[in-house]
Amino acid sequence: MTSLNEQNPPASSAAGVAGVAARDAVAPRARRRFSADLSALGEPALWGFGGALALGIIMIAVFLMVVLYNGATTFWPKPIDRVELTDGTVIAGTERRGTVFRPQLAQLDDTARAEVEANDGFAFRTLYQTANFDLYGDDFRWVADFETANITQPEDFYYFERQVWGVFIGRIAGMQIDGQRMDYDAAEFARQQTAARERFREIRRIERVEIGRINHLIERERLAQRREVLRQGEEAAAPAIAQSQERIAELQAEFQVLQARVNDIRAHDRGFTVTLEEVNGRTIEPEISQIVRFFPANTLNVFDKLGIYVSRWWEFVSAEPREANTQGGVLPAIFGTVAMTLLMVIFVAPFGVITALYLREYAKQGRITSIVRISVNNLAGVPSIVYGVFGLGFFAYAMGGTIDQLFYPEALPNPTFGKGGILWASLTLALLTVPVVIVATEEALSAVPRSMREGSLACGASKWQTIRYVVLPKALPGIMTGMILAMARGAGEVAPLMLVGVVKLAPALPIDGFYPFIHLDRSFMHLGFHIFDVGFQSRNSEAGKPMVFVTTLLLLGLIVIMNATAIIIRNRLKRKYATGQF
Repeated sequence: MTSLNEQNPPASSAAGVAGVAARDAVAPRARRRFSADLSALGEPALWGFGGALALGIIMIAVFLMVVLYNGATTFWPKPIDRVELTDGTVIAGTERRGTVFRPQLAQLDDTARAEVEANDGFAFRTLYQTANFDLYGDDFRWVADFETANITQPEDFYYFERQVWGVFIGRIAGMQIDGQRMDYDAAEFARQQTAARERFREIRRIERVEIGRINHLIERERLAQRREVLRQGEEAAAPAIAQSQERIAELQAEFQVLQARVNDIRAHDRGFTVTLEEVNGRTIEPEISQIVRFFPANTLNVFDKLGIYVSRWWEFVSAEPREANTQGGVLPAIFGTVAMTLLMVIFVAPFGVITALYLREYAKQGRITSIVRISVNNLAGVPSIVYGVFGLGFFAYAMGGTIDQLFYPEALPNPTFGKGGILWASLTLALLTVPVVIVATEEALSAVPRSMREGSLACGASKWQTIRYVVLPKALPGIMTGMILAMARGAGEVAPLMLVGVVKLAPALPIDGFYPFIHLDRSFMHLGFHIFDVGFQSRNSEAGKPMVFVTTLLLLGLIVIMNATAIIIRNRLKRKYATGQF
C-alpha cells in the first residue's frame, strides 16, 4: 500500500526536480550563446595579433638572412671554369648564379630542341663572370645547359684584380722584369708584384699629399691676390701681389721637382710588366703595379681562400673605390655616413629638446600650442625629397651664398659654402628628424611625476632649476630614445642627400692638415647613395650586385653599432635616475 508521502511528495522536492529540468533545458542554449560570443573574449583578435607579429618577424628574418648570406659570401674566392660550347666557342669564368628560362625552340638545333621539349619547354642556364672587359666589351655571359659540351677547371688559370679595367681571367704567359723578358716564375712574380704595389702607393702619396699640398698653397696665394685687389684696388695691392707671385714661383719649382720624381718612378715601373693570356689566346701586357691581387683560383686550399677572403674585407673597409665603385673599398663612404650622422645628432638634439621644453614646460596650453603640435607631427609625414629641395634652396643657396659673399668674395663665382656639402646635408637631415626628437622628448617630460616638480619648487628652487636638475635628468632616457630613432632614420636617408652634398666619388676625406682642418663645405660619399649608384647607375648592374649586398650589410652593421651605443648610454641613464619607466 502506498504511503501518504509517496502519493503526495513535498513541494520542495517537486520544485527541485523542476529546476533540474529547467537547467538541462537551458544549458544547451547557454553553451550555444557562449560559442557565439567567443569573439567577445578576444580569442580571434589574439590569434590575429600573434600571427601578424610572427609574419613580421619572419619577413625581417628572411630579409636579414638574404643580405647576410649574399654579403658574407661576396668575397669568398670561386673556382674558374673553362667551358666548351657545342658551337666550338670556349669561355672561361667564375660561376655567378643559375636560373630556369624558356628558350625559343625555333632557334635551337634538333638535339637541343628535344632536350628542352623533354623538360616542358624549360632549360637551365648559368651566368659566368668572364671578366676581361677590355678585350670582350662585357663582363658576363649566360650559358644554357644544352649549349655546354664540356666543363673543366685548369690549374694554370689565374684570377687577377686590376686597378683599372676590372677583373682579368686567364693564364700568365710571361713577364718583363726591369726590361728583361723571362718566363713566369711564381715566387719571383709575387715578389715583384709586392714591390710594384709599393711604387704605385708611393706615386699616389706624392700626388695626393705633397703635390696636393703645393696646389693648395698656390690656390691660397691666388685667392690672397684677388682678396687684396678687392680690398685695396690693383695699384695699391701691387706690392702684395708681387710678393705673392714670388711665393708662387717657389711653389711651382717645388712642384716641378716632385713631378719629375713621379715621372722617374713611372718610367722605372713601365719596365715591370706581365703578359696575360685569355682562354682563346689573346694577350694584354699591363704593368705589374696595376695588379691589385691575383691567385690561382683552381688550386687554392681552405686556408688560402680564407686569407683572400680576409684581405678583401680589409680592403673593402680601408681603401677607396675603384672600377666605377664596383670594386675596391668604401672607406670614404663609411666616413661620410658616420660623420654626417653624428653632425645631424649634434644639430638636432638642442633644437628638438629646447622646442619640446618650451611646449611642455613654458607654453600656455591652448589652441596655438595645439596647432604647433599638430604641425610638428605633420612634418614627420613630409616626403624626404622636399626637405632636400628646401635644404638646397635655403641652406646651400641662401645661407651658403651669403657666407660666400661675406667671407669668401675672392673665390666667387666658384662657391665655397654656396653648394652642397656635409654641413648642409647634416642640417637638412636634422630638420627631417627633429619632429621625432620633439615628440619623444615631450613624452619623456610628461612622464616625470608632477610631485617631483612640486617638491623641488616647494624647496625654493626656481622653475629653470627644477627643469635643469630634476626634470631633464629624469627625462634623459626618453630623450635618448628619440635620438636613437632619429639616428636610425637619418643614417639611411638618401633622397635629400642627392641634392645637398652627396656625390658618386669623393676619395679625399674632408679632413686634412690645412686650416680649418675639418672642411664641412666639401661634398662627401654615403653608403646609402653608394648602394643606389652601384646597383642602378653603374655600367653593369650585374657586376655591382655583390657590392650592393655587401655595402647593405655594412650599412646595417654601422646603424646597429651606433644605435647600440646610444641604447647602452640610455640604459645607464635609466639605472642612474631609476624612478620610473619612460
